[in-house]
Amino acid sequence: MEAPFVTPQEDTAAEAIEAIGDELDVFDDWMERYQYIIEMGRKLPPFPPEWCNDAHRVPGCQSQVWLEAKEADGRLYFAGLSDAAIVSGLVALLLRVYSGRTREEIQATDPGFLRDLGLVQALSTNRGNGVEAMARAMRSAAAVSA
Repeated sequence: MEAPFVTPQEDTAAEAIEAIGDELDVFDDWMERYQYIIEMGRKLPPFPPEWCNDAHRVPGCQSQVWLEAKEADGRLYFAGLSDAAIVSGLVALLLRVYSGRTREEIQATDPGFLRDLGLVQALSTNRGNGVEAMARAMRSAAAVSA
């Protein structure tokens, strides 16, 4: 899949979640983890400016977050961006888990992994709610019939 849509690094969402957990475990504290997450966001493919509009905006996020989905070869690919560095990193993390998966796999991947990784607890309440809203938006896109 071409940019700005993200192609998965791992074969499954479960493998992506495990890999992210392993990567975050390398760091001793949450400030280092935040820096790593911010760096993930900086590596996102460029998001088309014309998609930075209300039609692509994810409700429930403190920062502005935009997502776009595209289906190809029976898989749903996502592109995303935020106007906040840490949130763009969280977008990148979610894209790594959900993008390039089948609708069924996306639906089966509960966003509870965000809590299991300690992300929701480590973020402010508003940011925690926002990352969960982003995951819900991706799962909702997968629930819509093609």
